[in-house]
Amino acid sequence: MQEELLPLFPLQAVLFPRTALPLHIFEERYKQMIAEVQRGKSEFGVVLAGEKGIVNTGCTATIEQVLKKYPDGRMDLVTVGRRRFEIILLNDERPYLRGAVEFFDDDQSDPITPEVRRRVLEAYNDIRAGDSAEPELTDPQLSFQLAQVVPDLDFRQVLLATRSEADRMRRLAEFFPGYGARLRQIEHVRAVAPKNGHAKHPPGV
Repeated sequence: MQEELLPLFPLQAVLFPRTALPLHIFEERYKQMIAEVQRGKSEFGVVLAGEKGIVNTGCTATIEQVLKKYPDGRMDLVTVGRRRFEIILLNDERPYLRGAVEFFDDDQSDPITPEVRRRVLEAYNDIRAGDSAEPELTDPQLSFQLAQVVPDLDFRQVLLATRSEADRMRRLAEFFPGYGARLRQIEHVRAVAPKNGHAKHPPGV
């Protein structure tokens, strides 16, 4: 557990280690938080916010670039995920939440089978958008890069908390085919929809 309290930023997002997250900072409390993070050149924690509050597993971020500063103090930032953590206790003495956290990484696990790796990469290449960055295939936690194409926050949160790369890759191997099928169905509906449903008035109406 770290001695200092980690500033926490609840978002409708799940951040993975070594992946980018653009942010627009506009609330006063988070302007203050970011200013303090910048002064200390420190990390802050990104945690998924839901209807019942925040989850207890998140990922720290560092500010890589300030894209724009607005006259009213708002900012556009690019941040990058660093370390995963579990929240031990929360502190609300400041306008923004802070937490005592315990950092964690993967445990030792079984190696990823070539078959699982092949299935995941094939499915990823099938569904990723053309502007998606090429994954760094030598990354020992490649699953986090591949999972960037997944919008399902609950599934992303499960992957973030999983302490085995082999387990994450197996989960992706199971998830990607169904997700890809849904994407193709959506694309089909979008392609067909403009051609159907346009009412034509009968002659004389």
